Amino acid sequence: MSQSYNRGLVEDFGRWREFTAGMWAWIFHKFTGWVLVGYLFTHIAVLSTAIAGANGQTVLVGGEQLNVYTATIQGLESLLIVRVMEVGLLAVAVFHILNGVRLLFVDLGLGLESQDKSFYASLIVTGVIVIASIPTFLEGAF
Repeated sequence: MSQSYNRGLVEDFGRWREFTAGMWAWIFHKFTGWVLVGYLFTHIAVLSTAIAGANGQTVLVGGEQLNVYTATIQGLESLLIVRVMEVGLLAVAVFHILNGVRLLFVDLGLGLESQDKSFYASLIVTGVIVIASIPTFLEGAF
């Protein structure tokens, strides 16, 4: 007869302290993947509202005739929250890419003994890239 293993309750949130770097890497990779999938669908939905611009339809914005697509994009870019969300999207995409490359090397057998260090390095590089890009994303927002 097999022995059952007590895996604890799902509601036992204290177990997160036991997670290793590999578990956090897995959780962050899955989370960022789902965020990117959600962004893809949102991106398609937003751009489909501006599809009339492909037919040359224009709209009057601030006394100026603009293409529907151009007006939609300019309207979104004028919102500070959209620019902040773009910075978040950059962080999600950069981490997902770097962690994916890290996993590729691990799958090839390279760096197996330093997985924790490579995960932390991917977090640090993601942070540096995102912090360095904030002025570019928020330029003209204020």
